[in-house]
Amino acid sequence: MIIKVRVIPNSKRNEVVSRIGSILRVKTTMPAVDGRANEELCDFLSDFFDVKRSMIFLRKGERGREKTIEVLGRLEEELNEVLDAIP
Repeated sequence: MIIKVRVIPNSKRNEVVSRIGSILRVKTTMPAVDGRANEELCDFLSDFFDVKRSMIFLRKGERGREKTIEVLGRLEEELNEVLDAIP
């Protein structure tokens, strides 16, 4: 499943803030320096979607706030249920 993510770095904690249409807004604690926020984002999303870290891929947006993430390891229906639970 491919999802769009807007990252908010340097936050107090890692959390999913909201979902606006098909874009997921996620806060990360790491600064956007040397790819640390990207690594933190992928680690957090692996926990959030309950998949192995190796099943999360950053496909686009390595240097911007808008990212395209591919999530593997679970059925798309299961991932949609997780996304639908976000207010």
